[in-house]
Amino acid sequence: MNSKFRTIFTITMAITLAFFSLPNRAQTYPSRTITVVNPWPAGGVADNIVRPVMLRLATKLNTSIVVDNKPGANGMIGAAFVAKAPPDGYTIYVAHVGTMAISPALVAKMPFDTLTDFVPITQMVSGSLVLVIRKEIPIHTIPELIAYAKAHPDQISYGSSGNGSTNHLSGALLSRMSNTSMLHVPYKGDVPLMADLLGGQISMGFMGLSAAMPYLNDGRLRGIAVTTLKRSAVLPNLPTIAETLPGYEVNSWYGLMAPAGTPKPIVELLHKEAAETLNTPEIVALLKQRGLEVVGSSPDQYTTKIKEDMSRWATLIKATGIKLE
Repeated sequence: MNSKFRTIFTITMAITLAFFSLPNRAQTYPSRTITVVNPWPAGGVADNIVRPVMLRLATKLNTSIVVDNKPGANGMIGAAFVAKAPPDGYTIYVAHVGTMAISPALVAKMPFDTLTDFVPITQMVSGSLVLVIRKEIPIHTIPELIAYAKAHPDQISYGSSGNGSTNHLSGALLSRMSNTSMLHVPYKGDVPLMADLLGGQISMGFMGLSAAMPYLNDGRLRGIAVTTLKRSAVLPNLPTIAETLPGYEVNSWYGLMAPAGTPKPIVELLHKEAAETLNTPEIVALLKQRGLEVVGSSPDQYTTKIKEDMSRWATLIKATGIKLE
């Protein structure tokens, strides 16, 4: 075998081996424990979504899955950790709209880049907020709210869990799209917000469906509308704000992402198995009880959703001058 032929043969074999190594790697995945990093405290909303889903997903993948809570900095500590993890499918991130699509427009020095440091796997759920108002205020619909706010600038107040939070942006978007002026009152969390809302210090607020349901059921608060584009299966009789203001949307979604560079076959496998798990009747019913609706979108669909939300929130934040406290 002459040297020229030997060189060509060696290159050909190297390309062939490289070609077959990628699918083989995916075919053997997973061969060890997968760690799912939840950047929120144990027992919170994200935990209540992720743990039951991962319990069933582990069975489908025939492996063990560990949920590792790494809370802090509005999810950014956990995100930065996953961004630097090996892109092998064994470290996955529980993403939220606040961390991945809103924070980039609010935080001057992000410890990661949403679009280049991660690859989306699937949007797990859609999370609507419900606009609730004190029962003694005679406003029952979004048109009535807009009319009152125009006639009484800054007399309608809404609370939030802090500047830049989804319930803050819900009110800011409503004010901007309806050309009204409503007073934003930031709190350090949902607990003091709810205390002042029930105590009559503020007029209204945007709450997660599961948190709002007890107050709606006992009549202490009145539901006006939901913030997602579609009506909620939990409160089907409540209209969407978009029915009055087309294009209005605040979706407090959660999803799964992996470090950039994770092989496509692994991402596709994780999406397929996660989507199937999410759409099992038991999981659909469980998440519905918590005010959430299953999505299970493809990686491409989830990528589009993230980009759209990043653009929309950056535009609103720039136009309104919203800044972190």
